[in-house]
Amino acid sequence: KPLAKILLKNFGSLQKVLLAGPHELSAISEMGPAAVSAIKVVQELTHRILLQEIMDQPVLNNWKKVVDYCHSQMSHLEREQLRILFLDRKNNLIADEIQQEGTLDHTPIFPREVVRRALEHGAGAVILVHNHPSGDPTPSESDIQITRKVIQAASPLEIRVHDHIIVGRHESKSLKQMGLI
Repeated sequence: KPLAKILLKNFGSLQKVLLAGPHELSAISEMGPAAVSAIKVVQELTHRILLQEIMDQPVLNNWKKVVDYCHSQMSHLEREQLRILFLDRKNNLIADEIQQEGTLDHTPIFPREVVRRALEHGAGAVILVHNHPSGDPTPSESDIQITRKVIQAASPLEIRVHDHIIVGRHESKSLKQMGLI
């Protein structure tokens, strides 16, 4: 209980404790390697539970769960990462893949690679997801333009790009909900 209080005081919430990296946890003097490992196990179990909640059902009917899953996977990362959620024709999740890892403020998105992987999975649709380690999920002009290029590349092959979600520290933004795609 005393360690839990210390962690909550340092990180501000249970969610932030679970999303903290091993080095952040180890910086707390009361945290030993076993305690860090235990928290990382709980974090992984949480990710798997959230993934299970969106598997084998139409993800567009469970949008909040999709966003929660993406947030749990990416909000704590220190580098930008591009994930692609591949969906079948009924919008069931086929696969979740990390496509690219970048720097603090950029990750490359290659439309050709997105389409190639969608074809390899037999996907009828994709959802692009990347994070902003700065914490601000506001899409850049570059984010908007590359998403439009992916849509253009996928369209002739009848692969829909349902959305591009940008994950920040505390919230996420949807380019589709913002009317940008």
